[in-house]
Amino acid sequence: MNLRAFGAPGRYIQGPGALSELGALVRLFGRRPFIVADAIVTDLLGARLRQELAGAEAVSFAAFSGECTAQDIDTLADAARAAQADVIVGVGGGKAIDTAKGVRMALSAPIIIVPTIASNDSPTSRLAVLYTPDHVLSEVRLMTANPDAVLVDTSVIVAAPARFFVAGIGDALSKKFEVEQCARAGGLNFFKARPTDLAVTIADACYRAIRSDAEAAVDSVTRKTADAPVERVVEATILLSGLAFESGGLSIAHSLTRGFSTVPEVARALHGEQVALGLLVQLLAEGRDEAFMADLLAFYGRLGLPRALEDFGVRAPDAVERIVSVSWDTAPYIRNFVHPLSPQVLAEGFATLSRIAAG
Repeated sequence: MNLRAFGAPGRYIQGPGALSELGALVRLFGRRPFIVADAIVTDLLGARLRQELAGAEAVSFAAFSGECTAQDIDTLADAARAAQADVIVGVGGGKAIDTAKGVRMALSAPIIIVPTIASNDSPTSRLAVLYTPDHVLSEVRLMTANPDAVLVDTSVIVAAPARFFVAGIGDALSKKFEVEQCARAGGLNFFKARPTDLAVTIADACYRAIRSDAEAAVDSVTRKTADAPVERVVEATILLSGLAFESGGLSIAHSLTRGFSTVPEVARALHGEQVALGLLVQLLAEGRDEAFMADLLAFYGRLGLPRALEDFGVRAPDAVERIVSVSWDTAPYIRNFVHPLSPQVLAEGFATLSRIAAG
């Protein structure tokens, strides 16, 4: 495969008070918006959303259950058709956003994404991750194009618990290293093509922004303040990270989330917390030197990111074997890696982190 491909949302808008742009954005695509948001987000922002969409011909709110399942998507798609919706608006966290993407696929309608937390980089991508009603990953669906617009109100982002913000940092940190491995190994991105040089550059810029501003940004988020470091980190965790993973490809760090889903203590964690630990295992598999690892582990410690399975409360003696086995057998991009790799190498990475954590 010699073709290269890059994709991105049609428009990205970020800043405090950005929700005031929603009405104008919706009018670019339709007159009858269908809002997919869970009950908590509807309670918090419903009145504001109605205010911003006051000029629309009709506004409908979905009764989203909180889990992104095929059944939920079908139900909401039927409701959107009944409402004669002509533009979908996904508001909330990853599951609400992915459900909105599913509705968009069913209706072939434009979609606007409005994340209310910065816990992962799903807002800019075509991917929708579906689960069973028992919360087990079931499939990944792809829209034909990236979202038409992504609207990030940082005054809303900083109102959420800081743990979500830190998890987004954990998710984004991996992109530099995963994209580099995918590109060097000849792997494919999510457009089934080779990564462009631009995707590699974006992934590197994402990492540099986080290392430069994350600690100050987390401090600001704990004070519910959207300042310059917060703006730079939100851009990194949502926009740069999203562009990097989709157009640059993934490697070990995200592959290990497949296995993490088999360990209840880790499965309950946020996606970015899982990826952060997966990145450490990947870096050990890359053979990173002791000084590099010590610096990154100290950075993790200052942010409160997990540095070993024990940080999730994992005690089962077979946990590592399960994680490695499932990831090795099921993750499609685990072999986007240029160094010698085996299940044993991955297991040794977990063991090394446990030893370091034990002091």
